[in-house]
Amino acid sequence: MKLFMDCNKKAIHSFTKPKSYEGKGKQTVSQLVKQGHGVTNIEINDKNIKSFESIARKYGIDFAVKKDSTEQPPKYLVFFKGRDADAVTAAFAEYSARQLARESKPSVLNMIKDLMERVKHQVLDLTQNRNRGQSL
Repeated sequence: MKLFMDCNKKAIHSFTKPKSYEGKGKQTVSQLVKQGHGVTNIEINDKNIKSFESIARKYGIDFAVKKDSTEQPPKYLVFFKGRDADAVTAAFAEYSARQLARESKPSVLNMIKDLMERVKHQVLDLTQNRNRGQSL
């Protein structure tokens, strides 16, 4: 019975023991620094940081995002491991290409607003034509 209790204690201790965090993807800056691989950063001025996060996850980059709100508009610092530099370069190139493509597309909301303004100023002819006879 004592042997069984000792085994249960060891099993419970192994499940509750804190593990070192060797995470993937988005992390905090302190978790990234604790991994000991060296940290570098890049600066992004765009407010649409979520699109960069999805691309970074696609390339398997361990990264942390920190918002610097001291400037107006706020800028974002993206920290990543030094060994991921090549992957970050590729991810950042894809991110900037995606942003340029997004800017070159016309805004659907603006097009709808323009059409609504045009329709608002048109005079609609609501008179019914009752002359349904044969025309010669």
